Amino acid sequence: MGFCRKSNAKEGRGKEAVFLRKKITLVRAIALIIGTVIGSGIFIAPKGVLQNSGNVGLSLVVWLACGVLSLFGALSYADLGTSITKSGGHYIYLLETLGPLPAFLRLWAEFVMIRPAVIAVVSLAFGRYLIEPLFAPCHAPALAVKLVTITGISLIIALNCWSVSWSANTQTVLTVLKMVTIGLIIVPGMLVLAEGKTSNFQHAFDTSSLALDKLPLAFYSGMFAYSGWFYVNFVTEEIINPERNIPLSLIVSLLIVTLGYLLINVSYYAVLTAEEVLASEAVAVSFADRAFKSISSAIPILVALSCFGSLNGGVFAAARMLFAASREGQWPLLFSMIHRRRNTPFPALLLMLPLIFLMVLIGDLYGLLSFFSFSRWLFIGLVTLGLMIHHYRHPEIPRPFKVPLFIPLVFTIICFFIVGMSLYSDPVNTGISCAITLTGLPVYYLVVQKSRIPTITLDLTLNVLLKNRLLFKRVIQEPHC
Repeated sequence: MGFCRKSNAKEGRGKEAVFLRKKITLVRAIALIIGTVIGSGIFIAPKGVLQNSGNVGLSLVVWLACGVLSLFGALSYADLGTSITKSGGHYIYLLETLGPLPAFLRLWAEFVMIRPAVIAVVSLAFGRYLIEPLFAPCHAPALAVKLVTITGISLIIALNCWSVSWSANTQTVLTVLKMVTIGLIIVPGMLVLAEGKTSNFQHAFDTSSLALDKLPLAFYSGMFAYSGWFYVNFVTEEIINPERNIPLSLIVSLLIVTLGYLLINVSYYAVLTAEEVLASEAVAVSFADRAFKSISSAIPILVALSCFGSLNGGVFAAARMLFAASREGQWPLLFSMIHRRRNTPFPALLLMLPLIFLMVLIGDLYGLLSFFSFSRWLFIGLVTLGLMIHHYRHPEIPRPFKVPLFIPLVFTIICFFIVGMSLYSDPVNTGISCAITLTGLPVYYLVVQKSRIPTITLDLTLNVLLKNRLLFKRVIQEPHC
């Protein structure tokens, strides 16, 4: 995975063109998806799903429904990824189907809110699982968790700035460790059920604590655990045989993840009561303390490494969105530059750090989930709406993988329903999220539209970029055709 250069004799004096290399095979694509999806979500979301669904039985239904819904979204994105062959994911698809304004608002929300909050949530889980065992049976101090969290984020950004190959190899190794961690959670729970200990599943659908108005928040937590299946669409230009490997990697990955998540949750509830799950700050730690005696301390470390892998995959993909937006002219050209020696999108990676640190310092884990989920699922719903419009407007475009329109239709309706209901369920966080997204409107009309930018500003920007390119040995990628 990464960037490459080639000589261009027509341009004279050995000028090099920069382009994205096709290095992602089917196996690497599956590793990217599974390695990014299975991160902190399955280790922190069970509490949120249970809390907002009201009982064990409905929480398992929510987990299955989130898996099916994610598969519908993945099939829709596979259609888009094989017909719109640019990297950039949500941003590029909105740009191509609904136009520049929705695309920029998605980009704006991604930079100022969604990506920093997502990385903050995953990294906070990383910090908590890494040091929680050191303070058992008490909870780890919040400040200690945040210091470890910031250290982990800094390591991930440094790794992605240093080497694409190191980042890719790290992702593969951590994906293997994720599967080991999942196995260590599933097997003990299945053994407990095999012994006939099913008391925790009695009255699984007890309606005494059911609150339907909170159900959208349960879906937010569940969909957060599944989120990441769309990251393969961020690196479309780097995938070998994308017509085959994008749909296949998405389908295989989602089936594996859905089955794994259901078994993990059943295992949690086989060992822990619903009350114990709700009382836990780190469900996997509580599970390990109950299920294991000799190796219980190893489980939190494995979970923390799983979160680290999810962070790595998310940062790798998010940088490509900023990179693609710069190439399309909706983001400063600085962020389409690539380090000449390292072949990494250095400026795009560094741009994310300040807001991530801010989110970590001021946010709490479950509040951040509701905060960014509104905008994330609003725009994902708009992407699949755009897919249907694109099908109607451009029936002549070749579609190597074409989904029946009822799949994006169902996915879009459910996304909009969850988003609408969340305004009622958690008006504070979702309202703030909506307001921050709308702050992108004046930025778009006053800055992004090139006709409104004074010529002197453009000239000054170009001079700064040329000096920056010489200083940091960066080059701008050639436009994608």
